[in-house]
Amino acid sequence: MEYFPIFLRLQDEPCLLVGGGEVAVRKARLLLSAGARLTVVSPALVAELAAMAASGEIRHLPREALAADVSGYRLVVAATDNREVNRMVSQAAQAQGIPANVVDDPELSSYITPAIIDRSPLVIAVSTGGGVPVLARLIRARLESLIPAGFGNLARFASRFREQVKARFGNVEQRRAFWESVLEGPLAEQVMNGNEAAAEAEMLARLAATDTPPSGAVYLVGAGPGNPDLLTFRALRLMQQADVVLYDNLVAEPLLELVRRDAERIFVGKQRANHSLPQEDINSLMVRLASEGKRVLRLKGGDPFTFGRGGEEIEALAAEGIPFEVVPGITSASGAAAYAGIPLTHRDHAQSVTFVTGHKQDGSIALDWPALTREQQTVVVYMGLTMAAELCAEFIRHGKAATTPAAVVERATTLQQRTVVGTLETLPGLIQAHSISSPALIIVGDVVALSPRLGWFRRAETAPGAAG
Repeated sequence: MEYFPIFLRLQDEPCLLVGGGEVAVRKARLLLSAGARLTVVSPALVAELAAMAASGEIRHLPREALAADVSGYRLVVAATDNREVNRMVSQAAQAQGIPANVVDDPELSSYITPAIIDRSPLVIAVSTGGGVPVLARLIRARLESLIPAGFGNLARFASRFREQVKARFGNVEQRRAFWESVLEGPLAEQVMNGNEAAAEAEMLARLAATDTPPSGAVYLVGAGPGNPDLLTFRALRLMQQADVVLYDNLVAEPLLELVRRDAERIFVGKQRANHSLPQEDINSLMVRLASEGKRVLRLKGGDPFTFGRGGEEIEALAAEGIPFEVVPGITSASGAAAYAGIPLTHRDHAQSVTFVTGHKQDGSIALDWPALTREQQTVVVYMGLTMAAELCAEFIRHGKAATTPAAVVERATTLQQRTVVGTLETLPGLIQAHSISSPALIIVGDVVALSPRLGWFRRAETAPGAAG
């Protein structure tokens, strides 16, 4: 290693910053966040540093820096735009054994400042040895997306019980196993969700028990419309922690590749007239697996609460006292509309949007047609592909013009997405002609006419005679 990674305690330590510009502002914020007593030497200060000086956050010496200024400081940072001044300050500090950093100049520095992910007391530093700081920042951005803000709360919570855990488990392996069960299980999720009182009660119960039973939970996670990049950070983290994953046919294969490699995968998909598992059996399976102490991920396409039967499933979990959490996802309607260039609402075309399902459990169509055929609204039909002809006919029969723009979006947000635009009159034939298959959504309303012009992702296939 060219640089030895180390964390330096600066709480109430005197530190010197030479420079008063925008670069110095960034360093001042960082040093103050570490609790340093900061002195800034510069003839002039930018507005933010001047405000810090006026409020007493920093001490300001309004003059050019001198070599003697470095004496008595724990850390020195040079952040001027004059390399010779920076060199003088750094050499004077190093001559006295004081760590010195010249911003963006590793050659003149005795230490470098890494890119930092701050989840205090958890702090992660990333460095490329000063050679490619942009790469370090890119890596930091990746880590920021994977490490929840709640990890800081979890670190503080766990540190409170460190001595009790040591006293309870004399064996290092036992302690490690205990901490892993705590930091990767439902108790940790309670802490990160802000429910520390319940987490503390469970922690104390675990420490008091001679034989702690396994503690499981179920996480209903929305996988979004298909594109893995549209997953939420929380969904991705829970996918990496799950012991068992229950998924349906609307979950795209690339999404499953993000699940923990050794997690058990159980397909519980439902297609029209072909349910691999009845809903009651899925509910029972979740209860059984969680009761065995497993972390169960119920992965659903779109959002669990938008035609995903999430409400039914958590009712079953609540009735059995199984801990659960619902993680929303981007709805299929939102994803399909956005990627097809169809604004669901638009001041000139639609002041409301309605989501409906294309058929009931028995296969019949029973919708509030007077409400759905009002002007200035968009209607999104889930699970309506096989009933498209009947749906379009009903729209027309209840007063909607046959020329009303209508579209079908197949495999939305993925590279296989296809958007076919027509009218209520032509859409059923277009679906058949283009061999559109599930998963697909139907969108009806004047906003659909915007798709050929606004469809940024994959250009809409506009049929002859289509509106717009």
